[in-house]
Amino acid sequence: MTYLAFIAVVLVLMNTYFITASRDMIFASKQAFVQHQADVITKSLEDVFDVLTFEDVTRVMEVLDVAGVTHIVITDVEGIVLYGSAEDYLHRDFSAEDISRSLEGFDLSYARFYGGSFFSSALAPVIGRSAAIGVVYVHETDHEQGMILIDMQRTLMNISLIVAFFSVVIVAFIIWSVMRRITSIFNAIKTVREGEYNYHINMSGRDELALLGDEFNSLTNRLRETDEVRRRFVANASHELKTPLASIRLLSDSILQNEDIERVTMQEFVGDIGAEAERLSRTTEKLMTLTRLDSRIPDEKTCFDVRDAAISTLRRLQPLAKSRGLALDSELWENCCILATEDAVHQVIFNLVENAIKYNKPGGNVSVRLVVEEKEVVLTVEDTGVGVPDEDLPHIFDRFYRVDKARSREAGGSGLGLAIVRDTVRELGGKVTASRRPSGGMCLQARFKLQESEKTGVN
Repeated sequence: MTYLAFIAVVLVLMNTYFITASRDMIFASKQAFVQHQADVITKSLEDVFDVLTFEDVTRVMEVLDVAGVTHIVITDVEGIVLYGSAEDYLHRDFSAEDISRSLEGFDLSYARFYGGSFFSSALAPVIGRSAAIGVVYVHETDHEQGMILIDMQRTLMNISLIVAFFSVVIVAFIIWSVMRRITSIFNAIKTVREGEYNYHINMSGRDELALLGDEFNSLTNRLRETDEVRRRFVANASHELKTPLASIRLLSDSILQNEDIERVTMQEFVGDIGAEAERLSRTTEKLMTLTRLDSRIPDEKTCFDVRDAAISTLRRLQPLAKSRGLALDSELWENCCILATEDAVHQVIFNLVENAIKYNKPGGNVSVRLVVEEKEVVLTVEDTGVGVPDEDLPHIFDRFYRVDKARSREAGGSGLGLAIVRDTVRELGGKVTASRRPSGGMCLQARFKLQESEKTGVN
């Protein structure tokens, strides 16, 4: 409708302003012409006679060659016609009032368009030696230019009708095309809303709607991937929770059904129940952490030194490393400050180091290095374990992903530690990578934006 309104305004302006401007231009030309002809006649009569007579005026007009006008009337001061026909008095632009005004010294000119013709007239006073002695009236009727203007107006009207017709057709086609494609997108949205994430839109072209269709297809692909991840997550979470629950139930049933169970055996069963409960607690805690990260609940971040968190975390994990016969080395620079929460930094360091300890070889080594590189705080954790095969390397940050499921369960892993590291590092605006060490084992590295660029010492 806006497009049609704009076209309508343009057509109206073209049919009014252009015709009006052309008519005014012709009016100006006609008025100048008749005024010039009247001036030519008055110049021939001025300063020659004190009183105009019929013979004098006739003699002068016979000498003058005044062409291109329809009527010429010359009167004396009394309004008596000295030259021209009396019928010309009937013309509306030659009245007694006009004669009086002209005798007062005013040049009068008129122009109008009526009945398909241009009418132009001019009155000029004839000044004698001392005063006005008569009036010259010149009139022109031009039917040919009037018809040209009418033909031009008709041509513009026909062009306007054609433009208006094609504009309506084009707008109707555009509306039909756009609405058809919008309807297709709307139907696709309803289909996807009902859970059909495999639905795609086939939108041809390179316009904005085609781009919208491509973005919609990308969104459905993302939704499908997210739904698949969610299904796997639910299945894996159910399996991880069901396994310790089933063990607890089996052990408790064994105790209840065996009335003569020995005290040592009962203590073993109760110990196993406690271990499974601890495993269930750890898995639940990690699931809650992932849920909090997924919900993107904002935490109040402060400028926190990663070195402080690394020292306290390594102190907590030192007994675990010793129990497995591992050496825990560290190189921690000072002033490695990032914008984060203390719990988030502890979570990252704890999971990286614990993972390196659990999947290391007996007598191996875990190295923790915290440095500043190019305005970034870089946390590197290396181990001397068996490492991860190349085909499994891209998936180690996926939730519940295990390279060796039997060995992972034996080590007490839930497959959630590195997933928590990845999501936490992303939440802090950093990135985490994993690679194989040439000499064996893994190297996991987390990078954060440095808040303070100084480094004053090494420990």
